Amino acid sequence: MEIEHLIFSNAPERVGPFSHAVKAGKFLFVTGQMPTPKNDRTKLVSGDIKVQTKQVMDNLKDVLTQAETDFNKVIFARVYLVNFQDFDKMNSVYESYFSKNKLPARTCIGVTGLAVGASIEIDLIAAI
Repeated sequence: MEIEHLIFSNAPERVGPFSHAVKAGKFLFVTGQMPTPKNDRTKLVSGDIKVQTKQVMDNLKDVLTQAETDFNKVIFARVYLVNFQDFDKMNSVYESYFSKNKLPARTCIGVTGLAVGASIEIDLIAAI
């Protein structure tokens, strides 16, 4: 199986030593995205969990686009939340990025902390 490590200049700036995504066969593994502005990995967007979720999803969209795929081809998502009280608010934004009949399988995990002090992080597996 061919494996390709993808780092994109036109995607959100990485907050650590990793690829934006890795292609393995017909699958794309997208690194967890943070609610940071596209070109500043040191700052969070200001606002509540809805604002942070939107930024994460927009960052994921940028990576998917660069890898020539989209949300309709997402197979699995993993959501990391610092506060599970944010679950419903996060879902209202998250769901809006997918076609109603094409929601991926998903796991939502409660965590005690995330990089850069974020409240949410999401990673994906997509078909290519």
